[in-house]
Amino acid sequence: MQDVIEKFDRIFINEVSWESSLARRVRSLFPPQRIERVRDLPLPESAGPLSADEFNRSKRLLYITEFKGQFFKRCPGSRPGLACCNYFVLNWGLQCDMNCSYCYLQSFINTRALTIYSNLHAALTELSEMAQLKNQILRVGTGETVDSLSLDEVTLFSHDLIAFFRDFPNWTLEFKTKSAKVDQFLNVPHAGNVIVSWSINPQNIVDAEEHGTASLAERLSAARRCADKGFQISFHIDPMIWHPQWEDSYTSLVDKIATQFTPSEIPYLSVGALRFQPEQKAIMRERFGMNSYVTNSETFPSSDGKLRYDAKLRHKMYQSVLERFKHHDQQWRVFMCMESPETWLKTHGQSPFKNPQLSDLFRPIRPEGGEVRRTF
Repeated sequence: MQDVIEKFDRIFINEVSWESSLARRVRSLFPPQRIERVRDLPLPESAGPLSADEFNRSKRLLYITEFKGQFFKRCPGSRPGLACCNYFVLNWGLQCDMNCSYCYLQSFINTRALTIYSNLHAALTELSEMAQLKNQILRVGTGETVDSLSLDEVTLFSHDLIAFFRDFPNWTLEFKTKSAKVDQFLNVPHAGNVIVSWSINPQNIVDAEEHGTASLAERLSAARRCADKGFQISFHIDPMIWHPQWEDSYTSLVDKIATQFTPSEIPYLSVGALRFQPEQKAIMRERFGMNSYVTNSETFPSSDGKLRYDAKLRHKMYQSVLERFKHHDQQWRVFMCMESPETWLKTHGQSPFKNPQLSDLFRPIRPEGGEVRRTF
């Protein structure tokens, strides 16, 4: 907990959130001289993405407030031209306390403080309105605009979310993280429908590109603790980053997973290659210079507007990982994240909708008994 407390220089709490359970907990954990009650965030607004210095500074400031918009929406992978795995996201904050060179938040964030929303109950109300889908498979993750667990010792949002999903056993709740912060919820009763997942990379890439995150060994150890408590676990080898030793590095990574875990403990894994919005390149270079595999990468515009490695290189990288998993056990279920149908056909030989190991993830969701109230 102390490492989390030391991350923030100042904490601003909006007066509408001052008596919320989250604000009361924050006030009990952080030194009072760092906390300020405010009507609005007392920092100048930004009309566009933050500068490198502003972005770095935003990670040292914490803002607690209510969110007035929609918490629940479709994953960005549902956009045209990509094969979507029916993933939904529930956002309870904005900005990350860790510092990965490739982080896509750099391309659009304009808030000058890491923001956590105090009205999680409103998010759960939105989910309750999806009750007519309670008998269908629905996958909901909380790690799109904020790491799911790196600040969970402070928020304890995992407790409320796990309790809510006990009433929806056909739905799956996924916490996605690069931290090892799991002990705070391991003894919370659950319905077996909670997946704790890690975005992982070889340790040399963690050292070079994933600053302030848990080590690979710490992430794998946290995964073992979760599995031993009956939680489902998963790994996302994403983004795969080219470097001169990439094949050996990712082969070793797969070997570590396959020797420490079994396919029965992990319902699925995903792989994805480096990708980012064109406007992100400038701020990445400003923040991390050219001593980075990411800022030095040779990328090309793709059909979805993002910059990606050449399709042949992506196929080669994916194929290397897929074949290594199958070398260990044919039962490993691995899918590609945010990739085109063409890449699926070349790498898997068929679309995910026709793959018997993966088709349940990609089956369209259809409401029962009428329209579902949602705006995605």
